[in-house]
Amino acid sequence: MLGRRVIVEAFLRWIETAKTGDRARAANALGRAYLQSEMSADERAAAEMAMTFLLDDPSPRVRLALAEAIAWSPDAPRNLILSLAEDQPEVACHAVTCSPLLSDADLVDLAARGNGATRMLIAARAHVTRPVSAALAEVGDEEELLCLLENDGAVISSLSLKRIAERLGDCCDIRNLLLDRSDLPADARQLLTQHVSNALVGLPLAQAAIGLQRLQRISREATEAAIVSIAGDIAPREIPDLVQHLRFNGRLTPSFLMHALCAGKVDFFAGAIVDLAACSERRVRSILATGRMHAVRALYESAGLPRDISVIFVEATMLWRDAARKAPGSVLGNVCGRLLEKFRHLDAHGAIGELLDMVEKLHVNEQRQSARVYAALAAA
Repeated sequence: MLGRRVIVEAFLRWIETAKTGDRARAANALGRAYLQSEMSADERAAAEMAMTFLLDDPSPRVRLALAEAIAWSPDAPRNLILSLAEDQPEVACHAVTCSPLLSDADLVDLAARGNGATRMLIAARAHVTRPVSAALAEVGDEEELLCLLENDGAVISSLSLKRIAERLGDCCDIRNLLLDRSDLPADARQLLTQHVSNALVGLPLAQAAIGLQRLQRISREATEAAIVSIAGDIAPREIPDLVQHLRFNGRLTPSFLMHALCAGKVDFFAGAIVDLAACSERRVRSILATGRMHAVRALYESAGLPRDISVIFVEATMLWRDAARKAPGSVLGNVCGRLLEKFRHLDAHGAIGELLDMVEKLHVNEQRQSARVYAALAAA
């Protein structure tokens, strides 16, 4: 014990008068010696105590030299690493980005209590686990989350991706990085389409050129079409989450549901009816596929559709069945065209008028697409 105290006291007397450069070199040498040299237990304890004193050195050069020597090692004293990780950024960077001694709990705590620079260092670690990514997704700013999303060593859960979309989906760079991910959940993808739509509506130039009311309508229709497209491409396991997300945000309107049905997105449409009618998936799919008209109508009304609208949905369902059997490649055009013929006589207004207007737009768009394909084939 006496030998240890003599070593530490001699070191402390020396650093009181040593120049900054000499202290920095000594700190680095001491750290490397601690990790690489053969030392007795007494000598190691003395070296650790001396390094602990160096944490209070007034010059960041000294603390940086110490961090450079020990931060990478699993054999470094944990108390030193924890202290260095909370130092100023140029010192902390080595401990935060490199040290294997920092646990998930340590990193989550640093992310919550630290500043943007600290969170950036955490996001840049070679390996970022799900819990740490979740903490960054909750409190990180744009630059930190860009760093996280660009880090191939970061494991980010679907919930964290959605949280990033919720918080910073209006940032173009973050939105692009999210949309490039194959593991982005469908409800997060829908959120990002809404951010794009909101950005378009908010452009003064677009408002002046088109008019706010028309711009809002165009934006709403484009968003709806994008959601229907997303709904048709997702895995079955994702459908319930997307449906709940859309219902919570008021997106499961009769117009949207009709769009999904006419477009043949049957799995998603069935999932939406399961959620709205609170029926089992097996029963809903059975009724949609083979149920008689009164059973289909009762299903739709149990899902909250008014009677006058449910009649149109029943007809669309029957037309979809017929079109899917005869010409599965052109379901949208067949259903929309025949549905318009069936209800052309109606004095459409309110919700019915909006529903049939949407069907007509789908029909026109499908006709234009068919004409483009025909022209391309003719020119080939």
